[in-house]
Amino acid sequence: LKRMFTCKLVQRWRLPAYVRHTFGSCCLAWPSGVSSMPLTEEELCKAPYNQAHVFEGLTTEQKAGVVQQLSELDAKLPGGGLKGYLERARGLLADAKTGKNPFAGLKPSVPAGQRLTGDSGPGSASYAEFEKKGMEQLSKTCFCLVAGGLGERLGYPGIKIGITAEVTTGVTFMEIYARYILAFQAYARKTSGDSNLELPLAIMTSGDTHAKTLELLEAKSYFGLSRSQVTIMKQELVPALMDIDARIAVKDGNVEKKPHGHGDVHALLHQHELPKKWAAAGKEWLLLFQDTNPLPFRSLCAVLGVSVSNTFVMNSVTVPRLPGEAVGGICKLQDSAGKGMTINVEYNQLDPLLKETPVGGDVADSSGFSPYPGNINVLVFRVPDMEKRLESTGGIVPEFVNPKWADAAKSKFKSPTRLECMMQDFPRLCTDSDKVGFTQLERLMSFTCVKNNLADAKQKNPPDCALSAEADIYACNAQLLQLAGGGKVEIEAAEDVTFLGITTKIGARIVMQPSFAVSLEQMKEKIKGKIKISKKSELILDGDVTLNDLELDGALKVTGDGEVESKVVKNAGSKLEAIPEAELKDQEPSLQIRGYRRSAGECEEVNLGGWWCNIL
Repeated sequence: LKRMFTCKLVQRWRLPAYVRHTFGSCCLAWPSGVSSMPLTEEELCKAPYNQAHVFEGLTTEQKAGVVQQLSELDAKLPGGGLKGYLERARGLLADAKTGKNPFAGLKPSVPAGQRLTGDSGPGSASYAEFEKKGMEQLSKTCFCLVAGGLGERLGYPGIKIGITAEVTTGVTFMEIYARYILAFQAYARKTSGDSNLELPLAIMTSGDTHAKTLELLEAKSYFGLSRSQVTIMKQELVPALMDIDARIAVKDGNVEKKPHGHGDVHALLHQHELPKKWAAAGKEWLLLFQDTNPLPFRSLCAVLGVSVSNTFVMNSVTVPRLPGEAVGGICKLQDSAGKGMTINVEYNQLDPLLKETPVGGDVADSSGFSPYPGNINVLVFRVPDMEKRLESTGGIVPEFVNPKWADAAKSKFKSPTRLECMMQDFPRLCTDSDKVGFTQLERLMSFTCVKNNLADAKQKNPPDCALSAEADIYACNAQLLQLAGGGKVEIEAAEDVTFLGITTKIGARIVMQPSFAVSLEQMKEKIKGKIKISKKSELILDGDVTLNDLELDGALKVTGDGEVESKVVKNAGSKLEAIPEAELKDQEPSLQIRGYRRSAGECEEVNLGGWWCNIL
């Protein structure tokens, strides 16, 4: 009767989603809130909420609307609902006013990790050993894409994962990620003998990107992934705060809300019980990655190998960092008792912290780089340990607040602020026994992004725009192909190209789809003879392809399963051509933010047949 009564209430009276009741097996449950009933105006006006101001000057209808909005937030906010959020905010705002240093009393040192650069980088014996260990772990690997970003700042009107990654094949970033997961999955099925094995993918969206992400996936049939292996997790906004007393900002009867930060990914994973589910299924590793950086997938096997060898609970993929560079540094921080943690320290906090050490600040070591590796927010977690930490903490990563003060007394804000959290702060949830470390790779093997519009990109080095990211993809593939050939691969040097005032180097446009090889070690098996490629060439390898002597001066696309032997290709090929200004506004958005396109030209196509042609 209780179950029936509850369901009838919801159906007949259309009770809002924030109402939660649990009667027997009938559970209307929302992930994080604590209230089993909606809040009231009276409750919100009193302690611990103290939000009487939000109702001033409102009509009865508007007041009811504000109560409903705050009740919905109460049901969704992790860490104690609205009450917990406001209490944490008051404490953090008080600390911000007094200028409390979160790292006061902590001594920084270089953390434990593995540097896969220089003589230990791709092509070395040690890198090969890490890759082999990591390849054994692919069947136990999960993936999580943080995809909350729109492309509006770039001049792109859609979601960033829908941007074309490179114009040679026209694949989007989302399609590249799906192809990598399918390639890892195919390799894992073959080596494990489990033809039904699936590698899970979770995608964190925001209110801005959620519907468009689903639309993209549906329109493209999930890019070959099964719907059962993909989980979409929507991140909610949090209340904006007007002042140091954490009074919520309301405008025209609407509660103002802002993003909480990508640290919510941990709470969402926990709320959806994914780490628990994955651990029970025997999964060991989770790769957390962001929306416009496909390069880390090329090095994933080596990074997994480092995690296995060092039993890391969390492994941050990093790059060499220049002193003063606007990139966080991975540090080991210890208190006077020797207790501490390995964690990212933001660049604006790193130099003051290091000034109190013998080196006197953020300076280079003998390598010319900072000894503290640069964080790029590509993270690998050990799933069973992650599940335990999320279970004990609810996945609530410690927050911070960054108000813009309007007065010297620090009593007012220039604009409403909010609490934020970062996914790289997971070590704050760890125990003393959890090993946290890093893997350092060259940037070309691990990091690119599309984050700047054309005007900003002209002022940046690197530009971090669509052109530079595309150039990085080609350059990474060219370097790996040369390393795989062990001296047998000759690729003509790239030259400067300029489009819409942005200059970068592009030579041979080499696209090795993930189906070609999941690692450098596997790639070595595919290069048997001499390879010579001119700078004007375009080479696309898609499938289980082996190259045994190839001379290319033009465009060649090889698909399927088999060997290309003793082949010479010389044709007009295609090139990247500037789009006339008069035509630019009529081009698709991914071309508008580039200012160039792939010209129509000649391309020789070789179809070797095989199973890859059938599924892709």
